Amino acid sequence: MKTKTIIVLTDEIRKALEIYTTTGKRPVKLVRRANIILALDTSDGRKAMTQAKICEKYDVSRQGIVDIRNDYLAAENIDIFLQRKKRETPPVPSKITGDIEAKIIALRCSEPPKGCARWTLRLLADKCVELNFVDELSHMTVGRLLKKRNLNLT
Repeated sequence: MKTKTIIVLTDEIRKALEIYTTTGKRPVKLVRRANIILALDTSDGRKAMTQAKICEKYDVSRQGIVDIRNDYLAAENIDIFLQRKKRETPPVPSKITGDIEAKIIALRCSEPPKGCARWTLRLLADKCVELNFVDELSHMTVGRLLKKRNLNLT
């Protein structure tokens, strides 16, 4: 049979959590985490809310409650518990490095291909692939790059 982990907050931590949930502008997810820990608190003879009531009140699953409780117990202090986790890497690494960016800008500043009055984003993207700068490249990526450098095609 599993043993239930009981949360007992000190007066200092309880007060910090109450202030956190009632004052200032904070991310909703972190305020919810603080509220759930307050609901699980059994200090000073308080009775913890049931998981069903917590699920209903804070719109969280039972597993979410368990995860939040475990995060709280694993955190070194309350400040670490109430911080968003920083991403270690960007979601998708950029295809455009400084070297490729320089090549695209140089291509943009060069003469357009024969039969064309000027470079278009699609022409630039296709030419970059043709010249093996990258395996594939969207015209939108080229547009963002040129806009960032104030080298729009207009």
